[in-house]
Amino acid sequence: MTKHEIIPCERCGTGIECMANSYTKCQCSAVQLTINEVQYISELYDGCLCAKCLSELQEEYKAGLII
Repeated sequence: MTKHEIIPCERCGTGIECMANSYTKCQCSAVQLTINEVQYISELYDGCLCAKCLSELQEEYKAGLII
C-alpha cells in the first residue's frame, strides 16, 4: 500500500505516485530541467507528468532550439 495518492500522468496516463509533499523523493525530481524547459512544459501541461514524459519533453525542447 502506498502512502501517497496515485495519479495519472497528464501526458501518457501512466499511474504515478504523487509526492508533492516530499518533492525530493518524487520520481519527477530525477529529471533536472532548466527554467526555460519548465516554462516550455508548463505552457503545454498543467498537471503532474511522469519522469519519462518529462525527459521526452526536455528532448523535444532541446531539438526545437536546433532548428
